[in-house]
Amino acid sequence: MSSRREKTTNLQGIFLGAISFLIIGVWHPIVIKGEYYLGKKICMPIFAAIGVFCVAKSMRIKSTILHASMALFGFSALWGILEVQEQEERVQKGWFPANPKRVAKKAQKMQAAQQAASAETL
Repeated sequence: MSSRREKTTNLQGIFLGAISFLIIGVWHPIVIKGEYYLGKKICMPIFAAIGVFCVAKSMRIKSTILHASMALFGFSALWGILEVQEQEERVQKGWFPANPKRVAKKAQKMQAAQQAASAETL
């Protein structure tokens, strides 16, 4: 005799695939906006903290769907560390716009460093 459970289709894998797709879709703009507004130096530790927290938290959740989703979110955050570095390179190549406020700050710092270096040589 077959039980009712054997007759139902297990949709967990398809559901997790859809969740993975959504999580990746969520992290794509987070990386782009994070690099634009905050920069690599601020985003990287934030993404690392989110990733480690979510992965650690996922180990304490009993539901398969929830713990897998939490782990996917955490590993996507950890992957975001690499992506924010690559996003900075994309901005330097001109593929994405640079934040004019951050560009101006960087130029001011470079100018101040050049002035300090020329003052030391005199």
